[in-house]
Amino acid sequence: MATTQQHPPPGACPAPMKATSNGSFQGENPLDYALPLIILQICLVVAFTRFLAFLLKPLRQPRVIAEIIGGVLLGPSALGRSERFLNTVFPKKSMTVLETLANIGLLFFLFLVGLELDIKSILRTGKKSLGIALAGITLPFALGIGTSFVLRSTVLKGANQAPLLVFMGVSLSITAFPVLARILAELKLLTTDLGRIAMSAAAVNDVAAWVLLALAIALSSSSSSLIAVWVLLSGAAFVVFAVFVIRPVLSLMARRSPEGEPVKELYVCITLSMVLAASFVTDTIGIHALFGAFVVGIIMPKEGPFAGVLIEKIEDLVSGLFLPLYFAASGLKTNVATIRGATSWGLLLLVILNACFGKIVGTVVVAWSCKVPLRESLALGFIMNTKGLVELIVLNIGKDRKVLNDQAFAILVLMALFTTFITTPILMAIYKPARKGAPYKHRTIQRKDTETEFRILACFHSTRNIPSLINLVESSRGRKRGKLCLYAMHLMELSERSSAIAMVQKARNNGLPFWDKKRDDRDYIVIAFEAYQQLSSVTVRPMTAISALSSIHEDICTSAHRKRAALILLPFHKHQRLDGAMESLGHTFHLVNRRALQHAPCSVGIFVDRGLGGTTQVVASEVSYSVVVPFFGGPDDCEALAYGMRMAEHPGIKLTVVKFVAPKGTSLTFGSDAPGVISIDLLRGDNDQVGDDAIISDFKSIASKNQESITLEERLVESSQEIAGVLKSMNKCNLFLVGRMAPTAPLMDTKSAEYCSELGPVGCFLASSEFSTTASVVVLQQYNPTLNLHPLAEEEESDDANEVPDTPMGERAQ
Repeated sequence: MATTQQHPPPGACPAPMKATSNGSFQGENPLDYALPLIILQICLVVAFTRFLAFLLKPLRQPRVIAEIIGGVLLGPSALGRSERFLNTVFPKKSMTVLETLANIGLLFFLFLVGLELDIKSILRTGKKSLGIALAGITLPFALGIGTSFVLRSTVLKGANQAPLLVFMGVSLSITAFPVLARILAELKLLTTDLGRIAMSAAAVNDVAAWVLLALAIALSSSSSSLIAVWVLLSGAAFVVFAVFVIRPVLSLMARRSPEGEPVKELYVCITLSMVLAASFVTDTIGIHALFGAFVVGIIMPKEGPFAGVLIEKIEDLVSGLFLPLYFAASGLKTNVATIRGATSWGLLLLVILNACFGKIVGTVVVAWSCKVPLRESLALGFIMNTKGLVELIVLNIGKDRKVLNDQAFAILVLMALFTTFITTPILMAIYKPARKGAPYKHRTIQRKDTETEFRILACFHSTRNIPSLINLVESSRGRKRGKLCLYAMHLMELSERSSAIAMVQKARNNGLPFWDKKRDDRDYIVIAFEAYQQLSSVTVRPMTAISALSSIHEDICTSAHRKRAALILLPFHKHQRLDGAMESLGHTFHLVNRRALQHAPCSVGIFVDRGLGGTTQVVASEVSYSVVVPFFGGPDDCEALAYGMRMAEHPGIKLTVVKFVAPKGTSLTFGSDAPGVISIDLLRGDNDQVGDDAIISDFKSIASKNQESITLEERLVESSQEIAGVLKSMNKCNLFLVGRMAPTAPLMDTKSAEYCSELGPVGCFLASSEFSTTASVVVLQQYNPTLNLHPLAEEEESDDANEVPDTPMGERAQ
């Protein structure tokens, strides 16, 4: 016989919920049981907040805004106004389970936040950042104390004065470090001076806020000052215990987890158990369980792979599923309808004004006095006014400790929401990072003055491309010409994960996470580039682009302009598998190359790597490559030939140029109507023909002086099949250099899955899986100022623009 969970009589305490039901076919409502109900709540909260995040994405708002708004809308302010909805989906009897699960997720999230904060870097914080941080705390804290008197005389009559003073001071002076970092990263400000100052000041502010919050909790949870003192002393003793007892244990596990080896599951289990145990201790002391998790995260050794593995293990589950529950639980306590009447709305305005005035004015005054430009000081003030999760934690603790009532709680939640919401649009309006650069002359490989320095911006995603990239650059450095300068740019995706900010933390000091010479775990990338710089006359400058893949092309193009590069080398979006087939890394990498080709301020080469020189770096004396340049004509082919002529100066390079010629009265397009072919033919004019003849003439002159290593072949072809046949006969060479928009018919089906428009009609064929398994390819597009209609870097005309040296002394890659 079916049984149903009994409902208590009116006025009685609700019976505890059973975990699971027997199913609806047994006549039971699954929503009367804890497990199916919490599953429904998680699914609803996650789906709703993600939908809001999608809607707010065009406004460049951080995800925490969507989560706060989602929580408020699910609560009694909007959807929760329906008693049926609230009693069905979020009944009061389910709140204990919901809040417990949300707080467990919050414990581990704050452990991750602690991992992001590097105490060593905080202790090294400069006087400027420290002064800005202190100013950003003291003035809003003082205004928060003043605001508390106003609230106590209006909506918080009879509230305990001491805890209220501290809670209001903390709530107005907090800067949300993770949210601030996310905003800076998405606006590409993290590696700027403004971003560095803001991150340092926010880190100091974050630690200070937790100390003040501990004080507020101690004051609110005790009836006497003596108990409050004992709570604070016990909390300090716990911190000392964590530093001198827990940290050595964590350090031991970190040392026993070397790079390249899997971290033992036992170590992960011990660490996560330590987080929970520390939380239990701090909750027993009376300063909230969150402190224990946060302290363990802070003292966790940041060196080595151990911390990264912990982040990978727990981040997605915690931030993706459990953390939104905390915002929902907070939203269920927020009832905007309690803010009614002129007094309440006036208080909301007062709190917002005091929060903004205190944080912005305090920061701006000190920053300006430290000789930070006024515009940057103002931007810094708005950045430091960012609130977020920690603000909600403070407010929820205040409400749970009866320091705040429903009305004051709603006012302060809206204040946090408003101050964070306005940060991004105001920052974009008042401060635009430097995307300007001086005009420069040498934007192509082909140039009249061949003695000038050749600058390459070489991009890579992972260590897979490093040996071939270095071997390609080594082949490019020439012998008699000026020095070659290589900017090695590591392309790193800024994902939605909060650990992406930890990655940026490593980059903020010198702009390059993998180039920090103070690190003990010197990885392969460091060794490869440092060895190459020492063994060659090439100047290597490290760079990093940390951005969303949808906009990382902006970093590439603006960096190339700022560094006055002549060539951008991009990795092809496919890599070669062990069986020789080409495998795609993803469509987003494909789009990065397309966008870079459209906006590049100089020539671009897409590098199809099939192991040029093998899997290791080849020293200059052992370079022995066969390079082929198929020449059809046009500016891109001229650029490829110019690159080949430069390579031919290297004693280890054997260059073969194959000039394709069509029968009289026909063209190399052979009447093809494939997309792009007709437009190429129409764009070619007399000037292009003159340019083709000129560079071929120069090449013949050079070849006559060095007939052993440089050869020119002319091939008369009557169809695209003959062209393909000629190229296949040369597929045993090491490297092909080919122009992107060669004026010829496509050598493969344009509807084929392997056809890539950014490689052009010939490059696609050379990069296809069936063409070769050993020949690498560089597809070149020559810079054309008439086609670069939407440059990403604005040029500033100046009288001395041409007097700027090619390699300024003391220049640092950013």
